[in-house]
Amino acid sequence: MKKIVLILLTAIYAFGLQLNSFLEPDEAFQTKFEKNANGVVFSLVLGNDIYLYDDKIKVLITKPEKIDITEEVNIPEPIPYEEWIVQFDNLNITIPHSLLKSKIDSKEYELEVKFQGCSKAGLCYAPMSKTTTINLDGNTTELKADDKKIESKAQATKVETKESKIELNETDTIANTLKDGSIVLVLATFFGFGLLLALTPCVFPMIPILSSIIVKAGSNEKMSASKGFFLSLVYVLAMSLAYTIAGVIAGLFGANLQAALQNPWVLSVFAAIFVALAFSMFGYYQIELPQSIQAKINKTTDGKENQGIFGIAIMGFLSALIVGPCVAPPLAGALVYIGQTGDAVLGGLALFVMSLGMGVPLLLIGLGAGKFMPKPGGWMENVTKIFGIVMLAVAIWLLDRVLNPSITMTLWALLFIGFAVYLKVYEHILVKIISIVSLILGAVLLVGAISGATNPLNPLEKFTSGKIADSKKLEFIKVKNLAQLEDAVKKSSKPVMLDFWATWCVSCKELDNITFKDERVMKELEKFTLLKADVTDNNDDDKALQAKYGIVGPPALVFFDTNNNEIKSAKIVGYKNPEQFLEILNKNF
Repeated sequence: MKKIVLILLTAIYAFGLQLNSFLEPDEAFQTKFEKNANGVVFSLVLGNDIYLYDDKIKVLITKPEKIDITEEVNIPEPIPYEEWIVQFDNLNITIPHSLLKSKIDSKEYELEVKFQGCSKAGLCYAPMSKTTTINLDGNTTELKADDKKIESKAQATKVETKESKIELNETDTIANTLKDGSIVLVLATFFGFGLLLALTPCVFPMIPILSSIIVKAGSNEKMSASKGFFLSLVYVLAMSLAYTIAGVIAGLFGANLQAALQNPWVLSVFAAIFVALAFSMFGYYQIELPQSIQAKINKTTDGKENQGIFGIAIMGFLSALIVGPCVAPPLAGALVYIGQTGDAVLGGLALFVMSLGMGVPLLLIGLGAGKFMPKPGGWMENVTKIFGIVMLAVAIWLLDRVLNPSITMTLWALLFIGFAVYLKVYEHILVKIISIVSLILGAVLLVGAISGATNPLNPLEKFTSGKIADSKKLEFIKVKNLAQLEDAVKKSSKPVMLDFWATWCVSCKELDNITFKDERVMKELEKFTLLKADVTDNNDDDKALQAKYGIVGPPALVFFDTNNNEIKSAKIVGYKNPEQFLEILNKNF
Protein backbone atom coordinates (compact mmCIF):
# COMPACT_ATOMS: atom_id res chain seq x y z
CA MET A 1 0.00 0.00 0.00
CA LYS A 2 2.83 2.41 0.85
CA LYS A 3 4.39 1.76 -2.55
CA ILE A 4 1.12 2.61 -4.32
CA VAL A 5 0.77 5.86 -2.36
CA LEU A 6 4.39 6.76 -3.14
CA ILE A 7 3.86 6.17 -6.86
CA LEU A 8 0.72 8.31 -6.87
CA LEU A 9 2.44 11.14 -4.99
CA THR A 10 5.38 11.01 -7.40
CA ALA A 11 3.06 11.18 -10.39
CA ILE A 12 1.13 14.08 -8.87
CA TYR A 13 4.34 15.97 -8.06
CA ALA A 14 5.65 15.44 -11.59
CA PHE A 15 2.41 16.73 -13.00
CA GLY A 16 2.63 19.82 -10.80
CA LEU A 17 6.14 20.56 -12.09
CA GLN A 18 4.98 20.16 -15.68
CA LEU A 19 1.98 22.45 -15.14
CA ASN A 20 4.17 25.21 -13.75
CA SER A 21 6.40 25.09 -16.86
CA PHE A 22 3.63 26.12 -19.29
CA LEU A 23 3.59 29.63 -20.76
CA GLU A 24 0.97 32.10 -19.63
CA PRO A 25 -1.57 33.02 -22.37
CA ASP A 26 -0.01 36.47 -22.88
CA GLU A 27 3.40 34.81 -23.38
CA ALA A 28 2.10 32.06 -25.65
CA PHE A 29 0.11 34.46 -27.88
CA GLN A 30 1.56 37.97 -28.35
CA THR A 31 -0.80 40.01 -30.50
CA LYS A 32 -1.21 43.50 -31.91
CA PHE A 33 -3.20 45.42 -34.53
CA GLU A 34 -1.53 47.92 -36.88
CA LYS A 35 -3.16 50.34 -39.32
CA ASN A 36 -1.44 51.30 -42.56
CA ALA A 37 -2.44 52.85 -45.87
CA ASN A 38 -3.86 49.60 -47.23
CA GLY A 39 -5.65 48.16 -44.25
CA VAL A 40 -5.39 46.72 -40.75
CA VAL A 41 -2.74 44.10 -39.98
CA PHE A 42 -3.27 41.61 -37.16
CA SER A 43 0.00 40.09 -35.94
CA LEU A 44 0.22 37.03 -33.70
CA VAL A 45 3.62 35.89 -32.42
CA LEU A 46 3.57 32.36 -31.00
CA GLY A 47 5.62 31.27 -28.02
CA ASN A 48 8.04 28.34 -28.08
CA ASP A 49 6.35 25.04 -29.08
CA ILE A 50 2.94 26.72 -29.41
CA TYR A 51 0.64 26.03 -32.35
CA LEU A 52 -2.82 27.14 -33.50
CA TYR A 53 -5.77 25.04 -34.66
CA ASP A 54 -6.35 26.22 -38.22
CA ASP A 55 -10.13 25.77 -38.08
CA LYS A 56 -10.33 27.95 -34.95
CA ILE A 57 -8.91 31.01 -36.72
CA LYS A 58 -11.80 33.35 -37.52
CA VAL A 59 -11.75 36.96 -38.78
CA LEU A 60 -14.97 38.92 -38.38
CA ILE A 61 -16.47 42.38 -38.73
CA THR A 62 -18.56 42.69 -35.56
CA LYS A 63 -19.79 46.32 -35.94
CA PRO A 64 -21.75 47.99 -37.44
CA GLU A 65 -22.86 44.53 -38.64
CA LYS A 66 -21.58 41.02 -37.90
CA ILE A 67 -19.95 39.46 -40.99
CA ASP A 68 -17.50 36.55 -41.18
CA ILE A 69 -14.67 37.48 -43.59
CA THR A 70 -12.32 34.59 -42.76
CA GLU A 71 -12.48 33.17 -46.29
CA GLU A 72 -11.67 36.56 -47.84
CA VAL A 73 -8.38 37.30 -46.08
CA ASN A 74 -5.06 35.59 -46.66
CA ILE A 75 -4.18 33.09 -43.96
CA PRO A 76 -1.00 30.96 -44.36
CA GLU A 77 -1.39 27.35 -45.47
CA PRO A 78 -1.67 25.03 -42.45
CA ILE A 79 0.18 21.75 -41.99
CA PRO A 80 -0.86 18.39 -40.49
CA TYR A 81 0.27 17.70 -36.94
CA GLU A 82 -0.74 14.43 -35.32
CA GLU A 83 -4.49 14.27 -36.06
CA TRP A 84 -4.97 18.04 -36.42
CA ILE A 85 -4.45 20.72 -39.06
CA VAL A 86 -2.44 23.50 -37.43
CA GLN A 87 -0.38 26.67 -37.83
CA PHE A 88 3.13 26.63 -36.35
CA ASP A 89 4.32 29.96 -37.84
CA ASN A 90 3.52 33.46 -36.65
CA LEU A 91 0.44 35.03 -38.23
CA ASN A 92 0.22 38.29 -40.14
CA ILE A 93 -3.31 38.77 -41.43
CA THR A 94 -4.08 41.88 -43.50
CA ILE A 95 -7.66 43.11 -43.60
CA PRO A 96 -7.81 45.60 -46.54
CA HIS A 97 -9.79 48.82 -46.23
CA SER A 98 -11.37 47.96 -49.58
CA LEU A 99 -12.70 44.67 -48.17
CA LEU A 100 -14.29 46.49 -45.24
CA LYS A 101 -15.88 49.07 -47.56
CA SER A 102 -17.21 46.35 -49.86
CA LYS A 103 -19.04 44.73 -46.96
CA ILE A 104 -20.39 47.78 -45.13
CA ASP A 105 -20.05 51.44 -46.06
CA SER A 106 -18.99 52.99 -42.78
CA LYS A 107 -16.29 55.16 -41.28
CA GLU A 108 -15.81 53.06 -38.17
CA TYR A 109 -15.55 49.29 -37.81
CA GLU A 110 -15.06 46.82 -35.01
CA LEU A 111 -12.91 43.85 -36.04
CA GLU A 112 -12.45 40.59 -34.15
CA VAL A 113 -9.94 37.78 -34.61
CA LYS A 114 -10.62 34.48 -32.83
CA PHE A 115 -8.11 31.70 -32.28
CA GLN A 116 -7.20 28.77 -30.07
CA GLY A 117 -3.84 27.12 -29.56
CA CYS A 118 -2.00 24.44 -27.65
CA SER A 119 1.48 23.67 -26.38
CA LYS A 120 3.40 20.65 -27.64
CA ALA A 121 3.99 19.87 -23.98
CA GLY A 122 0.34 18.89 -23.68
CA LEU A 123 -1.64 21.93 -22.49
CA CYS A 124 -4.47 23.45 -24.58
CA TYR A 125 -5.43 27.06 -23.93
CA ALA A 126 -8.98 28.36 -23.81
CA PRO A 127 -10.35 29.90 -27.02
CA MET A 128 -9.44 33.60 -27.21
CA SER A 129 -10.34 36.68 -29.23
CA LYS A 130 -8.78 40.08 -29.99
CA THR A 131 -10.97 43.00 -30.92
CA THR A 132 -10.14 46.44 -32.27
CA THR A 133 -12.21 49.48 -33.18
CA ILE A 134 -10.82 51.45 -36.12
CA ASN A 135 -11.78 54.76 -37.72
CA LEU A 136 -10.79 55.01 -41.40
CA ASP A 137 -10.69 58.82 -41.36
CA GLY A 138 -7.40 60.58 -40.72
CA ASN A 139 -3.77 60.13 -41.65
CA THR A 140 -2.01 56.78 -41.76
CA THR A 141 -0.71 56.02 -38.32
CA GLU A 142 0.91 52.81 -37.10
CA LEU A 143 -0.20 51.25 -33.85
CA LYS A 144 2.65 50.38 -31.53
CA ALA A 145 3.09 47.01 -29.93
CA ASP A 146 1.91 48.26 -26.54
CA ASP A 147 -1.54 48.88 -28.09
CA LYS A 148 -1.62 52.52 -27.02
CA LYS A 149 -3.22 55.23 -29.11
CA ILE A 150 -0.84 57.41 -31.18
CA GLU A 151 -1.70 61.01 -31.97
CA SER A 152 -0.64 62.25 -35.43
CA LYS A 153 -0.15 65.97 -36.00
CA ALA A 154 -2.94 66.12 -38.50
CA GLN A 155 -5.56 64.09 -36.68
CA ALA A 156 -5.80 61.32 -34.11
CA THR A 157 -6.32 57.83 -35.50
CA LYS A 158 -8.83 56.06 -33.31
CA VAL A 159 -7.70 52.51 -32.70
CA GLU A 160 -8.73 50.89 -29.43
CA THR A 161 -7.78 47.31 -28.65
CA LYS A 162 -9.38 45.02 -26.09
CA GLU A 163 -8.91 41.36 -25.27
CA SER A 164 -11.53 38.94 -24.09
CA LYS A 165 -11.82 35.22 -23.72
CA ILE A 166 -14.70 33.51 -25.47
CA GLU A 167 -17.22 32.45 -22.88
CA LEU A 168 -16.89 28.72 -22.26
CA ASN A 169 -19.63 26.16 -21.92
CA GLU A 170 -19.96 24.08 -18.77
CA THR A 171 -17.94 21.14 -20.08
CA ASP A 172 -14.98 23.25 -21.22
CA THR A 173 -15.05 25.21 -17.96
CA ILE A 174 -14.68 21.95 -16.02
CA ALA A 175 -11.88 20.82 -18.36
CA ASN A 176 -10.05 24.10 -17.66
CA THR A 177 -10.52 23.55 -13.92
CA LEU A 178 -8.49 20.38 -14.32
CA LYS A 179 -5.81 22.27 -16.25
CA ASP A 180 -5.49 25.27 -13.98
CA GLY A 181 -6.55 24.17 -10.50
CA SER A 182 -4.49 22.69 -7.70
CA ILE A 183 -4.73 18.91 -7.44
CA VAL A 184 -6.35 18.94 -4.01
CA LEU A 185 -8.96 21.48 -5.15
CA VAL A 186 -9.61 19.56 -8.37
CA LEU A 187 -10.20 16.27 -6.57
CA ALA A 188 -12.40 17.93 -3.93
CA THR A 189 -14.40 19.60 -6.71
CA PHE A 190 -14.92 16.34 -8.57
CA PHE A 191 -16.01 14.60 -5.37
CA GLY A 192 -18.61 17.36 -5.04
CA PHE A 193 -19.68 16.78 -8.65
CA GLY A 194 -20.13 13.11 -7.79
CA LEU A 195 -22.39 13.98 -4.85
CA LEU A 196 -24.53 16.15 -7.14
CA LEU A 197 -24.81 13.29 -9.64
CA ALA A 198 -25.62 10.75 -6.93
CA LEU A 199 -29.38 10.68 -7.46
CA THR A 200 -29.42 11.13 -11.23
CA PRO A 201 -30.19 8.33 -13.73
CA CYS A 202 -26.48 7.51 -13.60
CA VAL A 203 -26.73 6.06 -10.10
CA PHE A 204 -30.37 5.64 -9.16
CA PRO A 205 -30.84 2.27 -10.96
CA MET A 206 -27.95 0.84 -8.95
CA ILE A 207 -29.74 1.43 -5.62
CA PRO A 208 -32.18 -1.51 -5.96
CA ILE A 209 -29.36 -3.73 -7.28
CA LEU A 210 -27.16 -3.10 -4.24
CA SER A 211 -30.15 -3.27 -1.88
CA SER A 212 -31.10 -6.69 -3.23
CA ILE A 213 -27.53 -7.92 -2.73
CA ILE A 214 -27.57 -6.77 0.91
CA VAL A 215 -31.02 -8.25 1.56
CA LYS A 216 -29.95 -11.55 0.00
CA ALA A 217 -26.81 -11.62 2.15
CA GLY A 218 -28.82 -10.71 5.25
CA SER A 219 -31.26 -13.55 4.71
CA ASN A 220 -28.48 -16.08 5.25
CA GLU A 221 -26.89 -14.63 8.37
CA LYS A 222 -26.97 -11.57 10.61
CA MET A 223 -26.16 -8.35 8.75
CA SER A 224 -24.03 -5.98 10.84
CA ALA A 225 -23.43 -2.33 9.99
CA SER A 226 -19.77 -3.07 9.23
CA LYS A 227 -20.63 -5.93 6.87
CA GLY A 228 -23.32 -3.90 5.11
CA PHE A 229 -20.85 -1.06 4.63
CA PHE A 230 -18.16 -3.47 3.42
CA LEU A 231 -20.45 -5.01 0.79
CA SER A 232 -21.42 -1.53 -0.42
CA LEU A 233 -17.79 -0.44 -0.49
CA VAL A 234 -16.82 -3.40 -2.69
CA TYR A 235 -19.66 -2.54 -5.08
CA VAL A 236 -18.81 1.20 -5.15
CA LEU A 237 -15.05 0.67 -5.63
CA ALA A 238 -15.74 -1.69 -8.55
CA MET A 239 -18.17 0.84 -10.01
CA SER A 240 -15.60 3.63 -9.62
CA LEU A 241 -12.91 1.50 -11.23
CA ALA A 242 -15.19 0.85 -14.21
CA TYR A 243 -15.95 4.57 -14.68
CA THR A 244 -12.26 5.39 -14.44
CA ILE A 245 -11.09 2.77 -16.93
CA ALA A 246 -13.88 3.57 -19.39
CA GLY A 247 -13.21 7.30 -19.04
CA VAL A 248 -9.45 7.04 -19.56
CA ILE A 249 -9.96 4.82 -22.62
CA ALA A 250 -12.49 7.29 -24.06
CA GLY A 251 -10.22 10.25 -23.37
CA LEU A 252 -7.03 8.74 -24.76
CA PHE A 253 -8.35 6.73 -27.69
CA GLY A 254 -11.79 8.19 -28.38
CA ALA A 255 -13.35 4.76 -27.82
CA ASN A 256 -16.55 5.04 -25.78
CA LEU A 257 -16.57 1.75 -23.90
CA GLN A 258 -19.97 2.45 -22.36
CA ALA A 259 -21.53 3.15 -25.74
CA ALA A 260 -19.93 0.00 -27.17
CA LEU A 261 -21.64 -2.06 -24.49
CA GLN A 262 -25.09 -0.62 -25.25
CA ASN A 263 -25.81 -3.05 -28.08
CA PRO A 264 -28.86 -5.36 -28.05
CA TRP A 265 -26.86 -8.54 -27.36
CA VAL A 266 -25.05 -7.17 -24.32
CA LEU A 267 -28.19 -5.56 -22.90
CA SER A 268 -30.23 -8.73 -23.48
CA VAL A 269 -27.63 -10.89 -21.73
CA PHE A 270 -27.46 -8.52 -18.78
CA ALA A 271 -31.27 -8.38 -18.59
CA ALA A 272 -31.29 -12.19 -18.56
CA ILE A 273 -28.86 -12.10 -15.62
CA PHE A 274 -31.30 -9.91 -13.67
CA VAL A 275 -34.17 -12.24 -14.53
CA ALA A 276 -32.07 -15.15 -13.25
CA LEU A 277 -31.32 -13.20 -10.06
CA ALA A 278 -35.03 -12.49 -9.66
CA PHE A 279 -36.04 -16.14 -9.89
CA SER A 280 -33.28 -17.00 -7.45
CA MET A 281 -34.83 -14.53 -5.01
CA PHE A 282 -38.22 -16.12 -5.59
CA GLY A 283 -36.68 -19.30 -4.20
CA TYR A 284 -36.63 -21.46 -7.34
CA TYR A 285 -32.88 -22.09 -7.03
CA GLN A 286 -29.71 -20.81 -5.39
CA ILE A 287 -26.96 -19.06 -7.36
CA GLU A 288 -23.63 -19.85 -5.76
CA LEU A 289 -20.18 -21.12 -6.58
CA PRO A 290 -19.59 -24.89 -6.76
CA GLN A 291 -18.70 -26.44 -3.39
CA SER A 292 -15.18 -27.31 -4.58
CA ILE A 293 -14.43 -23.66 -5.37
CA GLN A 294 -16.06 -22.48 -2.14
CA ALA A 295 -13.81 -24.86 -0.20
CA LYS A 296 -10.70 -23.38 -1.83
CA ILE A 297 -11.91 -19.86 -1.06
CA ASN A 298 -12.49 -20.74 2.59
CA LYS A 299 -8.92 -21.98 2.88
CA THR A 300 -7.52 -18.64 1.74
CA THR A 301 -10.03 -16.26 3.35
CA ASP A 302 -11.61 -15.65 6.71
CA GLY A 303 -14.58 -17.82 5.84
CA LYS A 304 -18.12 -17.35 4.64
CA GLU A 305 -18.14 -13.57 5.08
CA ASN A 306 -15.79 -13.25 2.13
CA GLN A 307 -17.73 -15.53 -0.20
CA GLY A 308 -19.48 -13.68 -3.01
CA ILE A 309 -17.27 -10.58 -2.76
CA PHE A 310 -15.85 -11.25 -6.22
CA GLY A 311 -19.39 -11.53 -7.61
CA ILE A 312 -20.42 -8.26 -5.98
CA ALA A 313 -17.37 -6.54 -7.49
CA ILE A 314 -18.26 -7.88 -10.95
CA MET A 315 -21.84 -6.66 -10.51
CA GLY A 316 -20.61 -3.20 -9.51
CA PHE A 317 -18.20 -3.05 -12.43
CA LEU A 318 -20.78 -4.10 -15.02
CA SER A 319 -23.52 -1.94 -13.49
CA ALA A 320 -21.45 1.18 -14.07
CA LEU A 321 -20.92 0.33 -17.74
CA ILE A 322 -24.28 -1.16 -18.67
CA VAL A 323 -26.94 -0.12 -16.17
CA GLY A 324 -25.89 3.51 -15.80
CA PRO A 325 -24.32 4.81 -19.02
CA CYS A 326 -24.66 8.52 -18.35
CA VAL A 327 -22.82 11.55 -19.70
CA ALA A 328 -22.84 14.67 -17.54
CA PRO A 329 -20.70 17.84 -17.74
CA PRO A 330 -18.16 16.71 -15.08
CA LEU A 331 -17.59 13.40 -16.87
CA ALA A 332 -17.40 15.11 -20.26
CA GLY A 333 -15.01 17.77 -18.88
CA ALA A 334 -12.65 15.12 -17.54
CA LEU A 335 -12.70 13.25 -20.87
CA VAL A 336 -12.03 16.46 -22.80
CA TYR A 337 -9.11 17.19 -20.48
CA ILE A 338 -7.64 13.69 -20.94
CA GLY A 339 -8.11 13.88 -24.71
CA GLN A 340 -6.46 17.30 -25.01
CA THR A 341 -3.54 16.79 -22.63
CA GLY A 342 -3.04 13.03 -22.64
CA ASP A 343 -2.78 13.22 -18.84
CA ALA A 344 -4.52 10.03 -17.74
CA VAL A 345 -3.19 10.33 -14.15
CA LEU A 346 -5.04 13.46 -13.03
CA GLY A 347 -7.99 12.80 -15.33
CA GLY A 348 -8.32 9.24 -14.06
CA LEU A 349 -8.02 10.33 -10.41
CA ALA A 350 -10.72 12.96 -10.99
CA LEU A 351 -13.05 10.35 -12.49
CA PHE A 352 -12.34 7.91 -9.66
CA VAL A 353 -13.02 10.50 -6.96
CA MET A 354 -16.18 11.65 -8.79
CA SER A 355 -17.39 8.03 -8.87
CA LEU A 356 -16.78 7.72 -5.14
CA GLY A 357 -18.95 10.80 -4.62
CA MET A 358 -21.65 9.20 -6.77
CA GLY A 359 -21.41 6.09 -4.60
CA VAL A 360 -22.01 7.86 -1.27
CA PRO A 361 -25.77 7.04 -1.23
CA LEU A 362 -24.90 3.41 -1.94
CA LEU A 363 -22.49 3.36 1.01
CA LEU A 364 -25.17 4.87 3.25
CA ILE A 365 -27.60 2.17 2.13
CA GLY A 366 -25.11 -0.52 3.09
CA LEU A 367 -24.40 1.12 6.44
CA GLY A 368 -28.07 1.69 7.21
CA ALA A 369 -29.21 -1.75 6.10
CA GLY A 370 -26.66 -3.36 8.33
CA LYS A 371 -27.52 -1.11 11.27
CA PHE A 372 -31.32 -1.16 11.10
CA MET A 373 -32.04 -4.50 9.45
CA PRO A 374 -33.85 -6.81 11.95
CA LYS A 375 -32.64 -10.30 12.67
CA PRO A 376 -33.08 -12.89 9.92
CA GLY A 377 -36.51 -14.51 9.97
CA GLY A 378 -39.59 -15.33 7.95
CA TRP A 379 -40.10 -11.68 7.01
CA MET A 380 -36.79 -11.77 5.08
CA GLU A 381 -38.27 -14.25 2.61
CA ASN A 382 -41.04 -11.83 1.68
CA VAL A 383 -38.65 -8.86 1.37
CA THR A 384 -36.33 -10.96 -0.81
CA LYS A 385 -39.23 -11.77 -3.15
CA ILE A 386 -40.11 -8.08 -3.43
CA PHE A 387 -36.54 -7.38 -4.44
CA GLY A 388 -36.92 -10.17 -6.98
CA ILE A 389 -39.68 -8.09 -8.53
CA VAL A 390 -37.34 -5.09 -8.47
CA MET A 391 -34.78 -7.17 -10.37
CA LEU A 392 -37.43 -7.88 -13.02
CA ALA A 393 -38.09 -4.13 -13.21
CA VAL A 394 -34.38 -3.47 -13.81
CA ALA A 395 -34.40 -6.10 -16.58
CA ILE A 396 -37.37 -4.40 -18.30
CA TRP A 397 -35.68 -1.02 -17.88
CA LEU A 398 -32.61 -2.38 -19.69
CA LEU A 399 -34.67 -3.96 -22.47
CA ASP A 400 -36.46 -0.64 -23.00
CA ARG A 401 -33.33 0.44 -24.89
CA VAL A 402 -33.62 -2.30 -27.52
CA LEU A 403 -37.27 -3.42 -27.65
CA ASN A 404 -40.23 -1.82 -29.39
CA PRO A 405 -41.78 0.68 -26.91
CA SER A 406 -45.17 -1.07 -27.11
CA ILE A 407 -43.58 -4.37 -26.04
CA THR A 408 -41.85 -2.60 -23.16
CA MET A 409 -45.18 -1.09 -22.09
CA THR A 410 -46.72 -4.58 -22.11
CA LEU A 411 -43.90 -5.94 -19.94
CA TRP A 412 -44.39 -3.12 -17.42
CA ALA A 413 -48.12 -3.85 -17.37
CA LEU A 414 -47.57 -7.55 -16.71
CA LEU A 415 -45.05 -6.76 -13.95
CA PHE A 416 -47.48 -4.48 -12.08
CA ILE A 417 -50.38 -6.92 -12.52
CA GLY A 418 -48.18 -9.80 -11.32
CA PHE A 419 -47.05 -7.74 -8.33
CA ALA A 420 -50.69 -7.02 -7.45
CA VAL A 421 -51.59 -10.72 -7.65
CA TYR A 422 -48.61 -11.61 -5.43
CA LEU A 423 -49.71 -9.09 -2.76
CA LYS A 424 -53.27 -10.49 -2.72
CA VAL A 425 -52.21 -13.21 -0.28
CA TYR A 426 -51.60 -10.62 2.48
CA GLU A 427 -54.38 -9.34 4.71
CA HIS A 428 -52.85 -6.05 5.92
CA ILE A 429 -54.93 -3.06 4.79
CA LEU A 430 -51.91 -1.05 3.57
CA VAL A 431 -50.70 -4.00 1.48
CA LYS A 432 -54.19 -4.38 -0.02
CA ILE A 433 -54.21 -0.69 -1.02
CA ILE A 434 -50.80 -1.09 -2.69
CA SER A 435 -52.11 -4.20 -4.44
CA ILE A 436 -55.16 -2.39 -5.83
CA VAL A 437 -53.07 0.59 -7.01
CA SER A 438 -50.58 -1.76 -8.70
CA LEU A 439 -53.40 -3.66 -10.43
CA ILE A 440 -54.99 -0.44 -11.73
CA LEU A 441 -51.63 0.89 -12.92
CA GLY A 442 -50.88 -2.39 -14.67
CA ALA A 443 -54.29 -2.34 -16.38
CA VAL A 444 -53.77 1.26 -17.54
CA LEU A 445 -50.33 0.38 -18.93
CA LEU A 446 -51.80 -2.62 -20.76
CA VAL A 447 -54.51 -0.45 -22.32
CA GLY A 448 -51.84 2.07 -23.29
CA ALA A 449 -49.71 -0.64 -24.90
CA ILE A 450 -52.70 -1.92 -26.91
CA SER A 451 -53.48 1.65 -28.05
CA GLY A 452 -49.93 2.12 -29.35
CA ALA A 453 -48.64 4.43 -26.60
CA THR A 454 -44.87 4.48 -26.14
CA ASN A 455 -44.30 6.40 -22.90
CA PRO A 456 -44.91 4.45 -19.65
CA LEU A 457 -45.16 7.80 -17.85
CA ASN A 458 -48.08 8.78 -20.09
CA PRO A 459 -49.77 5.49 -21.05
CA LEU A 460 -53.05 7.13 -22.11
CA GLU A 461 -51.44 9.62 -24.47
CA LYS A 462 -53.41 8.29 -27.45
CA PHE A 463 -56.67 9.09 -25.65
CA THR A 464 -55.74 12.42 -24.07
CA SER A 465 -53.37 14.12 -26.51
CA GLY A 466 -55.28 14.42 -29.79
CA LYS A 467 -54.38 16.70 -32.64
CA ILE A 468 -53.71 19.73 -30.45
CA ALA A 469 -50.82 18.10 -28.57
CA ASP A 470 -49.54 16.46 -31.76
CA SER A 471 -49.35 19.87 -33.45
CA LYS A 472 -47.10 21.09 -30.64
CA LYS A 473 -44.64 18.23 -30.95
CA LEU A 474 -41.13 19.32 -31.88
CA GLU A 475 -40.10 18.14 -35.33
CA PHE A 476 -36.45 17.13 -35.77
CA ILE A 477 -34.67 16.56 -39.07
CA LYS A 478 -32.47 13.46 -38.83
CA VAL A 479 -28.85 13.66 -40.00
CA LYS A 480 -26.71 10.53 -40.33
CA ASN A 481 -23.25 11.91 -41.15
CA LEU A 482 -21.13 15.04 -41.35
CA ALA A 483 -22.06 15.77 -44.97
CA GLN A 484 -25.79 15.74 -44.20
CA LEU A 485 -25.23 17.89 -41.12
CA GLU A 486 -23.15 20.51 -42.92
CA ASP A 487 -25.68 20.67 -45.75
CA ALA A 488 -28.60 21.11 -43.32
CA VAL A 489 -26.79 23.83 -41.35
CA LYS A 490 -25.84 25.68 -44.54
CA LYS A 491 -29.41 25.61 -45.88
CA SER A 492 -30.97 26.86 -42.64
CA SER A 493 -32.00 30.51 -42.46
CA LYS A 494 -32.42 30.19 -38.69
CA PRO A 495 -30.04 29.22 -35.88
CA VAL A 496 -29.61 25.45 -35.62
CA MET A 497 -29.79 23.07 -32.66
CA LEU A 498 -28.25 19.62 -33.15
CA ASP A 499 -29.40 16.95 -30.69
CA PHE A 500 -27.06 13.98 -30.13
CA TRP A 501 -29.42 11.17 -29.09
CA ALA A 502 -29.44 7.38 -28.54
CA THR A 503 -32.10 4.83 -27.65
CA TRP A 504 -30.04 3.59 -24.69
CA CYS A 505 -29.52 7.09 -23.30
CA VAL A 506 -31.74 7.62 -20.25
CA SER A 507 -31.01 11.34 -19.98
CA CYS A 508 -31.96 11.76 -23.67
CA LYS A 509 -35.44 10.54 -22.80
CA GLU A 510 -35.56 12.96 -19.89
CA LEU A 511 -34.85 15.79 -22.32
CA ASP A 512 -37.52 14.50 -24.72
CA ASN A 513 -40.24 13.91 -22.13
CA ILE A 514 -39.62 16.83 -19.78
CA THR A 515 -37.59 19.69 -21.25
CA PHE A 516 -38.69 19.47 -24.89
CA LYS A 517 -42.35 19.15 -23.87
CA ASP A 518 -42.30 22.32 -21.80
CA GLU A 519 -44.41 24.98 -23.55
CA ARG A 520 -41.86 27.74 -22.93
CA VAL A 521 -39.06 25.64 -24.39
CA MET A 522 -41.16 24.64 -27.40
CA LYS A 523 -41.95 28.30 -28.10
CA GLU A 524 -38.27 29.28 -27.98
CA LEU A 525 -37.23 26.38 -30.20
CA GLU A 526 -39.62 27.54 -32.91
CA LYS A 527 -36.86 30.05 -33.71
CA PHE A 528 -34.42 27.19 -34.50
CA THR A 529 -33.94 24.54 -37.14
CA LEU A 530 -33.90 21.30 -35.15
CA LEU A 531 -31.58 18.47 -36.16
CA LYS A 532 -31.12 15.07 -34.53
CA ALA A 533 -28.11 12.75 -34.79
CA ASP A 534 -29.05 9.24 -33.65
CA VAL A 535 -25.76 7.73 -32.42
CA THR A 536 -27.31 4.56 -31.04
CA ASP A 537 -25.23 2.27 -33.27
CA ASN A 538 -21.95 4.04 -32.44
CA ASN A 539 -20.74 3.37 -36.00
CA ASP A 540 -18.01 5.24 -37.90
CA ASP A 541 -20.37 8.04 -38.99
CA ASP A 542 -21.62 8.43 -35.42
CA LYS A 543 -18.06 8.59 -34.09
CA ALA A 544 -17.03 11.13 -36.75
CA LEU A 545 -19.98 13.37 -35.89
CA GLN A 546 -19.18 13.26 -32.18
CA ALA A 547 -15.44 13.78 -32.72
CA LYS A 548 -16.08 16.82 -34.93
CA TYR A 549 -17.83 18.66 -32.11
CA GLY A 550 -16.00 17.17 -29.12
CA ILE A 551 -18.97 15.11 -27.93
CA VAL A 552 -18.07 12.20 -25.64
CA GLY A 553 -21.58 10.73 -25.66
CA PRO A 554 -25.26 11.61 -25.61
CA PRO A 555 -27.15 13.57 -24.57
CA ALA A 556 -25.48 16.65 -26.02
CA LEU A 557 -26.85 19.72 -27.80
CA VAL A 558 -24.73 21.76 -30.21
CA PHE A 559 -25.85 25.16 -31.53
CA PHE A 560 -24.97 27.06 -34.72
CA ASP A 561 -25.63 30.70 -35.59
CA THR A 562 -27.03 31.97 -38.89
CA ASN A 563 -23.48 32.21 -40.28
CA ASN A 564 -23.04 28.43 -39.83
CA ASN A 565 -20.59 28.92 -36.93
CA GLU A 566 -20.79 26.72 -33.85
CA ILE A 567 -21.68 28.67 -30.68
CA LYS A 568 -19.44 26.82 -28.26
CA SER A 569 -20.60 28.68 -25.19
CA ALA A 570 -24.10 27.31 -25.76
CA LYS A 571 -23.12 23.63 -25.95
CA ILE A 572 -25.11 21.50 -23.50
CA VAL A 573 -23.97 18.12 -22.18
CA GLY A 574 -26.25 16.00 -20.03
CA TYR A 575 -29.80 16.65 -18.91
CA LYS A 576 -31.01 20.20 -18.26
CA ASN A 577 -34.44 20.99 -16.90
CA PRO A 578 -36.58 23.59 -18.72
CA GLU A 579 -35.39 26.49 -16.56
CA GLN A 580 -31.70 25.65 -17.02
CA PHE A 581 -32.21 25.08 -20.75
CA LEU A 582 -33.97 28.43 -21.23
CA GLU A 583 -31.27 30.22 -19.24
CA ILE A 584 -28.61 28.94 -21.64
CA LEU A 585 -30.68 29.92 -24.68
CA ASN A 586 -31.35 33.42 -23.35
CA LYS A 587 -27.69 33.89 -22.56
CA ASN A 588 -26.48 32.99 -26.05
CA PHE A 589 -29.25 34.07 -28.42
